[in-house]
Amino acid sequence: MIIERARVPLRLWQQAAVAMGSAIGALVDPRRADLIAALGETTGKPAFEMVLERMKKSEEGRAILLERPRVVSEQVGHAWDLPDNTFGAAYAKFMGSRNFSPDDRPPVRFMETDELAYVATRAREVHDLWHTLFGLPTNLIGESALKVIEFEQMYLPMCMLSVIGGTVRFNEKQRSMFLKHYFPWAVRAGRQCTDLMSVYYERHFSEDLEQVRRKWGIIPAPQHPK
Repeated sequence: MIIERARVPLRLWQQAAVAMGSAIGALVDPRRADLIAALGETTGKPAFEMVLERMKKSEEGRAILLERPRVVSEQVGHAWDLPDNTFGAAYAKFMGSRNFSPDDRPPVRFMETDELAYVATRAREVHDLWHTLFGLPTNLIGESALKVIEFEQMYLPMCMLSVIGGTVRFNEKQRSMFLKHYFPWAVRAGRQCTDLMSVYYERHFSEDLEQVRRKWGIIPAPQHPK
């Protein structure tokens, strides 16, 4: 499948300018998904290249690169009809309870090749699947913890920058909770699980959620301390 986007070729100095502007803008307003996406693309090429090479060495990873599935409503809508115990149903519940749409992700614009553009798109689109697998909320603590996992999995500079930006916005209680409970868990969880970018999630939607967690070495998030 072709990734439909208006790809923007950038010179090195332009990449640096976009990265700096996006970083500043994202720190000012962390809700700007477009700025966070631009920062990830302009600083993440080496990381995406490493992810691509890992995917090529995996059977499921190669299938993903060949078939280029998309986590969009047209292709994952059947998850809403699956039995309650399944991974797909858990994902549908996660999305529906928050009124999220799989189609809300901003397009990739700054990758140099179609292959890297697809890898970047895939990384962006599986974000909510990872939320589901790890049982993480979408509040500031949950998003920051997932960024730690994403960094351990992909080594994207943007992920660690997002964590730093998130911790700056924590109040004292949140910061203590994150550093004591969520950060060490996220480091361990990101390192222990399988290569999550090489998992063809759509093929496993009908499987039991707890079974796929065990199969992929997923450690669910710690319970919110009282």
